[in-house]
This record gives sequence, structure tokens and C-alpha cells, in this order.
Amino acid sequence: MTKQSRAKRYFSLSVLLLIVIIFLLLKIAYVQFFQGPFLKEAATKQQTTSRIISAKRGTIYDSTGTALAISAEVDTITINPDKFKRKTDEDTKSTQQKVAKGLSDIFELDYEETLKKVSSTNSVETIVQKVEKDKVSELTKWMEDNDISTGINIDKDTKRYYPYYNLASNLIGFCGSDNQGLTGLEYYWDQILAGTSGKITTTQDSHQDLMPNQDAQYFAAENGSNLTLTVDINIQSIAEKYLEQACITNKCGNGGNVIVMDPNTGDILAMATYPDYDLNTPFQPNEVLEENWSDLSTQAQSEALQTMWKNTAISNTYEPGSVFKVVVASAALEENVVESDTSSIFYCSGSQVVADRTISCANIGGHGYQSLREALENSCNPAFIQLGQKIGVNTLYKYFDAYGLFTKTGIQTSGEASGIFHNIDSVGPVELATISFGQRFTITPLQMATAVSAIANDGVLMQPRIVKDVTNVNTGAVTNIEPKQVRQVISSETAKTMLSMMESVVTDGGGKYGQVAGYSVAGKTGTSEATEGSTAGYVSSFVGVAPADDPQLVVLLTLYNPQGKDHFGGHIAAPVVSQILSEVLPYLDVPSTDSSGASKNNQSLDIEKSTLHTVTGKTAADAKKLLEDQGFKCSYDCESTAIITEQIPKAGTQLVEGAIVQLYSDETKNNKKKTEVPDLKGMSYSSSKNLLSSKKLNINVVGSGQVISQDPIAGTEVNEGTVITVTLQNDVGSSSH
Repeated sequence: MTKQSRAKRYFSLSVLLLIVIIFLLLKIAYVQFFQGPFLKEAATKQQTTSRIISAKRGTIYDSTGTALAISAEVDTITINPDKFKRKTDEDTKSTQQKVAKGLSDIFELDYEETLKKVSSTNSVETIVQKVEKDKVSELTKWMEDNDISTGINIDKDTKRYYPYYNLASNLIGFCGSDNQGLTGLEYYWDQILAGTSGKITTTQDSHQDLMPNQDAQYFAAENGSNLTLTVDINIQSIAEKYLEQACITNKCGNGGNVIVMDPNTGDILAMATYPDYDLNTPFQPNEVLEENWSDLSTQAQSEALQTMWKNTAISNTYEPGSVFKVVVASAALEENVVESDTSSIFYCSGSQVVADRTISCANIGGHGYQSLREALENSCNPAFIQLGQKIGVNTLYKYFDAYGLFTKTGIQTSGEASGIFHNIDSVGPVELATISFGQRFTITPLQMATAVSAIANDGVLMQPRIVKDVTNVNTGAVTNIEPKQVRQVISSETAKTMLSMMESVVTDGGGKYGQVAGYSVAGKTGTSEATEGSTAGYVSSFVGVAPADDPQLVVLLTLYNPQGKDHFGGHIAAPVVSQILSEVLPYLDVPSTDSSGASKNNQSLDIEKSTLHTVTGKTAADAKKLLEDQGFKCSYDCESTAIITEQIPKAGTQLVEGAIVQLYSDETKNNKKKTEVPDLKGMSYSSSKNLLSSKKLNINVVGSGQVISQDPIAGTEVNEGTVITVTLQNDVGSSSH
């Protein structure tokens, strides 16, 4: 090649290189000045992440400081589907399938549904919420193993837990998957409990780690406030135990509820509904619904769950029956229509003619001439029909209004209903008659309990209080919710007279099963019949006020559609209130009277008892000798030289002579002998003791007479050696409706 040719080639290459350089410079200039803002925005969008910082929901505490509803840290898994796109459609599809398979396997999800989300055109898809730590760890390892570093987000979240499962479930309520309250206190107080979520907007690298950014925005979350309830977990547990026993024993087709209230403050110490449900799995049917669950349609299942969640003590109305007579009697006394002990002002022949119909008394033989006190003791419908006629509908409605029966009580939880009464202009002679003994109108159990509490509180109506205070966890500020006095309904003198009359109901009338050893109790029984043609059945109830001379508690138990051997409130509801009071009053350190101050019907049998010694750590042979020296019987299946590690009953239990003690070693304690608790109702102490002994069970007795209730209830399977507590009472006759 000539020198001239080489020079031409070098020149051509130089020109070509210059052109390329000029083109690149122009391209850079174009990208920099024309496409720059667009590309910068696209890069920012790709790198920028905006994440929600979940606020921690406030804790719900009982009055003793026990946490009933708490929030724990969990994680929510989301994805950005566009991050799974690859250079070719085939690679994209393969990646999407791999991600969908991994997510569906780890979180036990439907693969096809997960694949739809992974292949979605949406910028964000939620895969699963409220994930526990072990699942997050499994996901993180899978991402590392499969070299998936982008597109799957693990964000902090909180999950609601209920440590006591079914306890106070219908009162507390529960939250949905988004931590929003759906029922009960969780719903009513949602804005206070939920707090305010925060937000962080910044950039992240390819590994989803946050990068420093001077334009980052951070809005801190404000955690929800804590609630402290008036409910006492111990009283709630006692109330729930006996309510469940009562509903099962009496085959209550529509369940029941119980309210324990401090009449002086309006504080709800316990509020229970049966059947209840597990707050941690609220969309699963409880045991009652589960029996026929598969036979229900989807709509019927939804309706059944709605019913299961209801707090029937405040959301369901019912005909209160004869318990309501205390309201009518108090109006009569306050208006000076009658006096409590004027004799022969009412006459009962066994029925009362009103307009075109005859209304019968529960005692078809009649009560004859009675005072107001005697009429209340006998729960005599004809007498109260006559009393209602003396008072008049206008005056009665004035007091119904004063007791708050026409409006909601204002309790600070969701779902409260209100009473349904006849319009005053449509109340004729028959309506006035039925209203006077508590039928053909409806109120809620809470309205009834609140009205009785007014009588127990010197005639002052208090608004029911369920929340004591609210604590702002961010500032530490505490907002107290003070007891609220609504109005003076009746005078203190009238209230005291009413309590005296109600105490007579328990000592001498149809409420004798409501007596409590060592305490004076005022009360009233109630048994209302469903309207003609209805399948609702009877409603059996009893309200107890204790102590009668210094009221500290009002307990109202309501049982719906009992289908057992009996349905009278005085027979099946009063003993349950007695059981609740007999445990709650000592728990609250309410002083009891000595034996001389207790009713003769209330005194327990004088039975000598001994305290069971500890024999664990001894050989079976030595333990047997020690127990027999105490006057007890002993049983074990291990070798006589084996060391005893468990005994039933536990050491310290008070036992009668001849009680059976079961002993177990490490080798035998997992094979405890079981037996079924027999039905002791109506038996004497000696008959009960003998029957229990034949089943290797022990007895603890309260009261005297015949068995009216037992704990555990008949049919319960227990370990041999278990102590069965029986409540005895002298026969009260049949006038306890």
C-alpha cells in the first residue's frame, strides 16, 4: 500500500471516528437535556419505596391489670409483579411460576390464585397478612436459595391476640384482618384503640435495603391507646362458669346471659353470654353451631355467626316477667298508692278477670288476701294487675321513663338495643294488666339490671360503665371515665322499703333458692311465657342484690327457652345467682354475718372436715398409712415402694371423713382414672355422699336440705378423687315463678 493510500485510509477513519464521537455527544446531549427529566423520574419511581408503618393497636385490660386483648408484631407479605419481568416472555413466565409455587407452598395458598397475583398488572398485590416469624424466616431462606432479591416485600404489621380465648368474647369483640374492630368493645372504641399509621418514603437498592436520601419523608405512627375495663377477670370467670352450667343443665335452647353490676357506680364487673366463641378464631362455629354447620346454607352460616357474636345482655330484648314487679311496686310506693305491709289490700282467687279475658295466677288455688309485701313474695299476678289499675298507665310510664326503660342505657359498647313498649295511647285494660306483671313488652337484660341497681343505690339511677380509663401510650396521659349519675328515680326511703320487701322474697317467698350462707340477699324471681303462637319458650330469670342492707352487687341471670325438668326462675335461675354471689362476695372481701345472723334456711350442715396433707415425695405405702391415719381412704395402682408425685384432691383441700384420695407415681400419672359426675339434684346430703363415694368422688356441701345445684354439673367427666360441691336448700314449694 502506498503512502498516499495509507494517508487516505487514516483520514477516512478519523472522519468516521469524529462522526461517531459527534453522534455520541449528540446522543448524550439528547439524553441529558431532552430525556433526562423523564429517565430521572423513571429511575426514582423504580428505586423509591413508600411503606406504611402500622400503628400498634392498644391493649384492653381488665380492672386488675390483666391483658384481655393484645397486639403482637407480625409481617405482611406483598409483591410488585412488574419486578418479575425478564428479557423474554419465556423467562418471565418461568420466573412468575417459580415465585407463585414458592409463595403458595410456604403459606399454604392456592397456586392458581397466587399465580394470578404474581402475573398481575397491578403495582402491588397482597399475598398474605399477619404472618408469624417462622414463616417469614422460611420465605427469606427461599428467596436466598432461588436468587430472588426484588419484588417480594416483607412489611412489619401487628396481629390481635386474645390470651383468654372465649372469656368475655361477646363483650370484647374482635378485629378483622386489617386490625379494624368489627364487634363489641373492639368496634365501639376502634378509633381510640387503632391509633394512626405512619409512612416512610425513600429509596431502596436491589436488595430492598433502604438507602440514605435527603428527600426521604418519615411520618411516625401513633400507637393506639389502652383501655382499662371495669370488668374483673376473676368475677367474669365465675359468672361464665355458672352460666354455662345452668344453660347445659336446663337445656336452654337459646342460651342465656348474666350481668354482675356494682349498683353504687354502675360498673359492670362481669357480663357473659352463653354460648360464646373463641375470639382468636371468630369465623369458626362454636360447639353449639358445629353440630349442624354443614347442613346450613352459606347465608344461614353467615347469619348464625352474626348471632354467635351477639352480646345478648345488651342487644336482645326479652319479656322480663315477674322480676319487673319490683319496678311497678316501687312506683306504687313512691306515689303513695299503697304501703308495703297494709294487710288485705289485694285479693287473689287464682285468676283475675280483665275486660274480655281471664288471667290466671301461677297458684291456681289463689293466695287470698295479701299485703304488697306478700304479693311480691308470692309473685302474684292478680295482685299486681290490681296494683297496676290503682297506679294507672300514665304514672307507670312516667316511672318507666325515669328508670331509663324507653332509651338505651348509654353503655359504651356496640350493639345496644332498647325496650319496646306499647304506645301509651294504645294501652287498654288488658295491656295495663300484662305490663303490671312484666309481660307483652320487651327490654334488654342490661336495662333490667340497671333499674334494679337504682333501687339498690338509694333510688339513684347510674349509667352503666364498662371502661374505667383510657391511656395514651404515646404521651402517658390517662383519661378517667368517671361514674355518671343519671337521675334520682325514687326516694331513698322507697328504695329501702323495696329492698326490705325483696329480702322477704328470698327469706320467705319464691326466691329462697337465692339465699347465700352468711349474707342477706334481696331478690326477685321471673318466669315469662312466650306470646301465643311463638316458639321462643319460657324466659327464666332471677335478680339478686347483696348484701340486702348494704348493696354491693346486683346479679341478673336470664335463661332462654329452658327445656329441662323445670322452667321456673325461682327454681333454676335463683340457685345459680346464689352460687355466683357465694364466690364473688368473699372475693370482694364483703363482710359476712356470723351464723347467728344467717337465715336458718341458709346455714350449712355441721359436718366435720379435715385438711388433706401433702403425701407427694413419699412411697405409696407410707402415703397410704398417713392418709388412713387422717380418716381418709386411699387408692393407687403403682408399686407400694413407688414415689408418689401427684395426689387428687390436692393438699390443703377440706375433706369429710372417709373421703377418697387417688395417688399417682411418675409411671401412672398419665393414666388417671376417669368417672362421670352423677345427677344429684333433689337428693339429701347423705344420699349424694353415698352416690359420689360409689364413683370414687368426694363431696363438699353448702347449705342444708336437698341438692339444688352442683359443680361440676351432671355428665361431666372428671378424675376419680375430684371434689363435687353441692348446694343444698330446704324445699321452697312451687310459688317461685
